[in-house]
Amino acid sequence: MAQREVERFERIVLPHLDDAYTLARYLLRDEHDAQDVVQDAVLRALRYFDGYRDGDARAWLLAIVRNCCLTWQRRHRGDRFVVPFADDVAEHITDSRETDTLAIERSERAMLERAIASLPTEFREVIVLREIEELSYKEISDVVGVPMGTVMSRLARARKRLASALGLDVQEAS
Repeated sequence: MAQREVERFERIVLPHLDDAYTLARYLLRDEHDAQDVVQDAVLRALRYFDGYRDGDARAWLLAIVRNCCLTWQRRHRGDRFVVPFADDVAEHITDSRETDTLAIERSERAMLERAIASLPTEFREVIVLREIEELSYKEISDVVGVPMGTVMSRLARARKRLASALGLDVQEAS
């Protein structure tokens, strides 16, 4: 690949690495696996950059990340039965200066992340792409590879399940 193409890739694609990592982290539920998958996705994007046709680079990269996540999940399906060893002692030590407000915010964020993680993959990915990555329905449709109507349907169902998991009483609009 010519140096000019590498510079173009860096200018167009690399600014979206944080978004790629966020999507991978939510889909895989593990920060280390997400880092590995994003690295693989960026390498694939670089390898196939000649096929990129000046569209939405963010959606293009997120589609690659999504596909890499799905491939990773298929390859590591049996891993979910393995209990990882982690030294969580440091996480339970709290700073005595921590305010109640900060503790409540952390608790609410953790509850929201658990609720998102409990969603099936097809709902989790549309919620993350819409509410966290702020993609349009069209962009989500391109990333996920389903019609916009399906995106809207999945998003509505995901929001309803998320509200239920959070214990919120949501009334449908009449």
